[in-house]
Amino acid sequence: MKLPDEAVMLRIFVGELDRHDGRPLYEALVMKARELNLAGATVLRGILGYGASSRIHSSKMLDLSEDLPLVVEIVDTEEKIHTILPFIEETVKEGLVTLEKMRIIRYSHR
Repeated sequence: MKLPDEAVMLRIFVGELDRHDGRPLYEALVMKARELNLAGATVLRGILGYGASSRIHSSKMLDLSEDLPLVVEIVDTEEKIHTILPFIEETVKEGLVTLEKMRIIRYSHR
């Protein structure tokens, strides 16, 4: 797959316990991105964070949080990213969704 120099990154901030149809929401988002043939998706697990509720989520042993923050990043052209937005609207009930322009330096496969 060839990406142009200019692309966009969709970031979806959710919680580890968020679900869609019984499975983790982050997993459903990545599988949908793959189904739509988007260029790439990655899930990043946060060790500390808070969102709109201002509730702290932490990985410290004393806190034993089971709902750590996650960020799902999906990269492709703006046109292709728009194909996943209806799914996000349907599935992401709480969280933050951002879209940023980016410049692709390299995108390759062995």
